[in-house]
This record gives sequence, structure tokens and C-alpha cells, in this order.
Amino acid sequence: MSGPARRVGVAGLGAVGLPVVRALATGIEGLELAAVSSRDLARARTRVEEVAPRVAVVHPAALPELADVIVECVPKAAFAEIAAGAIEAGRTLVTVSGAALLVHDDLVRRAGETGARIVLATGALLGLDAVRAAAEGEVAEVRMITRKPPRSLAGAPYLEENGISIDNLDAPLRLFEGTAREGAAGFPANVNVAAALGLAGVGPDRTRLEIWADPGLDRNTHEIVVDADTARLRMKIENVPSEENPGTGKITALSVIAALRGLGATLKVGS
Repeated sequence: MSGPARRVGVAGLGAVGLPVVRALATGIEGLELAAVSSRDLARARTRVEEVAPRVAVVHPAALPELADVIVECVPKAAFAEIAAGAIEAGRTLVTVSGAALLVHDDLVRRAGETGARIVLATGALLGLDAVRAAAEGEVAEVRMITRKPPRSLAGAPYLEENGISIDNLDAPLRLFEGTAREGAAGFPANVNVAAALGLAGVGPDRTRLEIWADPGLDRNTHEIVVDADTARLRMKIENVPSEENPGTGKITALSVIAALRGLGATLKVGS
């Protein structure tokens, strides 16, 4: 890709953010690592010292001044601050937080006014290109079944609000059945995949979702069925959880890196 490299800022240095920083520091065509942000600057400097010792470490509010592309990898409570800053500045926001985008859909509208762009990376899902293509025709059903080890679901608001305990399970337990939008509200840290599926296809209100806690699993598992006039899709993915955050699959960080490569690549494969 010709022209100057686009400056990239990474917000958050956890299970997703730190691998993204490593990849940018190694080199991604058309992009350069310009800054990372964190509320704890001292800890952030320690985390990136060996990977990118000369990169700027700044508070989140300063990131839009230093970066053309902002990669959001923060806890859900901080999403709105990072996303709003990027969008108000007209930057490109790269995120896997599909659930947060459903909650903060006003930010999508605002991006259309400021000239910002939002790129929702695939995350821990598969087949979004095919789902997006099928949605150009007639789709009768989109259904997703998510099964996770109980520890991956601990602390979800839906469980606390409904008094559901997942401690000491000895058999799979269905925790939720409803729409992807409802699931995103009840399990904001766990079903970004369902939100992405809804946004890619027939919408989060027509996308059906089941969530199971399964003590027999050691991987986060997602099954998707799409019944359309052009094809019937049946897909399954089993993601290895991150050591740092068991609710996040290792492939999630790689999907962000792949999305970044697509921004700067001369050849981009897939829609």
C-alpha cells in the first residue's frame, strides 16, 4: 500500500491488546504503532517495555490526538469512553465488542456524522462473510448455541439478576434463550460473537441465541445455523480460552490482528 503509514493506537493491554501491540511492533503493512493507552500508566509501561519500548503510553483521552486508527481492547465498562473519543475525532475504531455496540448504537449513528469508521472484527466467530452474503437474499432463521465452561460465564449480569448459580455444576445447564440483543445485555462480556452474528446477518432481534454452562468443556464453543434461500449453513467453532481471561478465546486477538492487516494490505481476501 502506497503513502504514509497510518498511525495506530491500542487501548488496553490485556488478553487482546497485548498480542495486538506485539504484532504491530513486529510490523503490519501500511500501519505503525503510535501509542497505547491505559489508566495505569506505570503498569502499561512495564507491560510494553520489552515489546515496544519507545511507544508513547498515554491516558485514554489523548489517544485520538496520536492515532488515525484506534483499537479498542478495554473492559466493557470503559468501551463507551474509548469509542466515543475515537468517533468524535473521526478516527477508525477497530473493536470486537459487538455487544457494546448494540448497547451504544448511538455511537454508530454519530460515526456517520463525524466521518469515523467502525470495524467490528470477527472475534471468536467464523463464517461472517457467508452470513453477510446470505443476508443479501432471504433468510428464514439464524440461530446460535454458545456453550462455555462455567468459569467463563461467572459474573454475568443475567446470572446475578436472576439468582442463577453455576457453581459446582455436574451437568450442562441452559442459562438463557432469547434474542442476540437480549443476550448481549445479559452477558456483555461473553456474547460479542452473537452480537457480531446479528449485525452481520438479519439483525440482533431476529437472531436467536442459547447460552449453556457446561462443566464438561474446556473450550468456548459456538454453533451457528443459518437457513436462507441461497444456502443452509451449519458451522461450529471451539476456541481455546486465553490464560489471562478465560472468557476470551485466544483467536480473538488474532482476529483483530487480521482485521488490521486488512486495513493496510494491498490484497484483502474476504468481504
